[in-house]
Amino acid sequence: MSERPVPLPYADPAFLADPFPLYRELREEGPVRRVVAAGGLDAWLVTRYEDGLAALSDPRLSSDVRDAADPRLLAQLPGTERESMLSNMLRSDPPDHTRLRRLVSKAFTARRVAEMRPRIQAVTDRLLDVIAPAGRADLVADLALPLPVTVIGELLGVPADDRLDFQRWTDRMIMRGAEPPDPAVVNEAWQHMRAYVTGLIRDKRAHPGDDLLSGLITARDEEQRLSEDELIAMVFLLLAAGYITTVNLIGGGIAMLLARPDQLDLLRSEPELLGSAVEEFLRYDGPVNPGIARFAREDVEIAGTAIPRGATVLIASAIADRDPARFPDPDRLDITRQDNAHLAFGHGVHYCLGAPLARLEGQIAIGTVLRRLPGLALAVAPDEIRWRPGGLRGPLSLPVTFGTG
Repeated sequence: MSERPVPLPYADPAFLADPFPLYRELREEGPVRRVVAAGGLDAWLVTRYEDGLAALSDPRLSSDVRDAADPRLLAQLPGTERESMLSNMLRSDPPDHTRLRRLVSKAFTARRVAEMRPRIQAVTDRLLDVIAPAGRADLVADLALPLPVTVIGELLGVPADDRLDFQRWTDRMIMRGAEPPDPAVVNEAWQHMRAYVTGLIRDKRAHPGDDLLSGLITARDEEQRLSEDELIAMVFLLLAAGYITTVNLIGGGIAMLLARPDQLDLLRSEPELLGSAVEEFLRYDGPVNPGIARFAREDVEIAGTAIPRGATVLIASAIADRDPARFPDPDRLDITRQDNAHLAFGHGVHYCLGAPLARLEGQIAIGTVLRRLPGLALAVAPDEIRWRPGGLRGPLSLPVTFGTG
């Protein structure tokens, strides 16, 4: 195996539109490859399903970026606010992760999420009521983005007029593309977000409601299970993670269907396939790309490859989920596929807490679009769709036309 890192060409529109030919080459060349990932970071890419499954549960691989040897990872965070930004369950390991996750897990159980179905459907219908008479829309800006922003905002008790602000600040803090994010831009966005969240917490303390944020404040103030930094970081994480990947799931799922008329027609005629269709969208071209970062606490060996302490290990769920050793005919989108144990939501203790909510939002949004927008078609050529660079995967916009009668 060559030790020379393979650059992932995030500046290449052709790669962004379809990274899977290169991913296939990397997987076939070896189970672990050195790459230059988003932000120019050197990483060890785990490309095969069984190895990725094991790595996601390996306690020698940390979620805490402070275990990373590459100083650029911490340098991207504002120095005075690093502890605040990192004091969340996404970037912590047990036992802190266990304690933090337990505080919010009840809000995301399958039963609690199922109770949200009528409200999610109502928000979806309201958004489509606006665009349906026009006969054209951008299904990212007009549906895929505002739906999960509204749902997570309501769950946390964020006023409707403030939700676009936190979406804009979050977007500025996300790593994207071949170049690292500008620390000054990240710092400014975080300062806005911290000030906003601090004010929101102050208001909720004075006027608690029946929402998740009020419950977290109670855990902080009465039960002493959260520090103030942890409370702020938790709110930021829930706001950001509560919508980012779901936007890509909805927009990407519709884009996949529009590119494959046979699958679109099948799902229209058999809407009971929505559940398996969403799972297949997640496997085939999921919203996290190429995968999930971990940091080696010690020298480790993965699939016969020695990885040094402090190295960034990128567990490439997007590549592993097309591993022919696990999924028959993996490069074919098949919404009837069964035994679809993909890694799009991770695995182990860090398995995505919001997975039931993301699944439900995806099913409702995509199912309602197919039901209410007849003759749905792309308004641009497929190669004109622009895709998110680095770390996340999904269309930046999805212009479509449809019938109005």
